[in-house]
Amino acid sequence: QVQLVESGGGLVQAGGSLRLSCAASGRTFSNYAMGWFRRAPGKERDFVAVIDWSGGPIFYADSVKGRFTISRDNAKNAGYLQMNSLKPEDTAVYYCAAGTYSRRSADFPSWGPGTQVTVSS
Repeated sequence: QVQLVESGGGLVQAGGSLRLSCAASGRTFSNYAMGWFRRAPGKERDFVAVIDWSGGPIFYADSVKGRFTISRDNAKNAGYLQMNSLKPEDTAVYYCAAGTYSRRSADFPSWGPGTQVTVSS
């Protein structure tokens, strides 16, 4: 499996931006699609975005489309989630995951521990 660690979370005002990073180690990161998921307080973990192993096909949840951008740099074994125009409802723990190009969390066997994003109104 791939070991993943997220960073870049924090507290930001509504309308602000954050850039999350996902550092990968272990098995070849470039063999896997990378996904971002989030879990808001009291809710289930939800899909945010996914990018193919090559950086090609990308898919976003409707709730973040046009505001968030997923990307990856396989040479650096890293992935990113640029989050703009943040809203209080974006407050959640954000997780990166490696696996199959999918919106289902079950298709991602490798997960990071998560990073907290809090958006104040």
